[in-house]
Amino acid sequence: MVSSKTTVKTPTTTAHNTTESVKQLHYLAAALKAPRITEAATRLADQARDAGWSFEDYLAAVLEREVSARNASGAQLRIRAAGFPAAKTLEDFEWDTQPSIRGDVAALASGGFLTEARNVVLLGPPGTGKTHLATALGIVAARHGHRVLFATATDWVTRLTEAHRAGKLPGELARLRRYGLIIVDEVGYLPIEQDAANLFFQLVSSRYEHASLVLTSNLPFSGWGGVFGDQAVAAAMIDRIVHHADVLTLKGASYRLRGRGLDSLPSIRTTTAETEN
Repeated sequence: MVSSKTTVKTPTTTAHNTTESVKQLHYLAAALKAPRITEAATRLADQARDAGWSFEDYLAAVLEREVSARNASGAQLRIRAAGFPAAKTLEDFEWDTQPSIRGDVAALASGGFLTEARNVVLLGPPGTGKTHLATALGIVAARHGHRVLFATATDWVTRLTEAHRAGKLPGELARLRRYGLIIVDEVGYLPIEQDAANLFFQLVSSRYEHASLVLTSNLPFSGWGGVFGDQAVAAAMIDRIVHHADVLTLKGASYRLRGRGLDSLPSIRTTTAETEN
């Protein structure tokens, strides 16, 4: 006759097993370099028991918390590395000043232009929100998992010129191609010498149909030839930029002039009229 023994779980036994499981969770989470798993597993355990979750549901919930936290952390790292002058989001933008482009920008916020390697060009006079929107789209890109770099046109020219002088331009262009989005702010605020313009053209050409650009300018495209000192180079550059691009025109007076009794600055009245035509 074979006797059988029934193991009775006492509160002490259950507590001991739980403690051992928690220790194992800490070890496994550390080995996976995912420390937040332990916190999520502990926090969700009682909820899972009370609600009668399956093992699969519980595991999925724990891993979902880890992935969400990791994505958020990664986005913040990408935002800090992008070089934005300040953190500006679409939620912060004063849409009452630019209602005509709100729908277009909302469509861009889905991030589809990045996967399609499309460009965005923001044209308009100073103080109308071009840099704000360019930064906000950069933050959108970072949150979608793309690496982003932000700099003014003159800063990009300086960077490319230094790489060229060091004999490292091909490598620099190849490295920049790995960024999902490059933002070029303030095209047209300062003239660019012809040799530097050729380098900038190479940047644009290297990203054509490969990865996205966001550019801002206070000038219409017809004025870019004067900025780059060569109509042919400017035309070839514009051709590649706008072939797959959303071109948005911002209008109105500078937000910096509000409450100062000025509607416009003398130096930009001609530019504003040209851009709106």
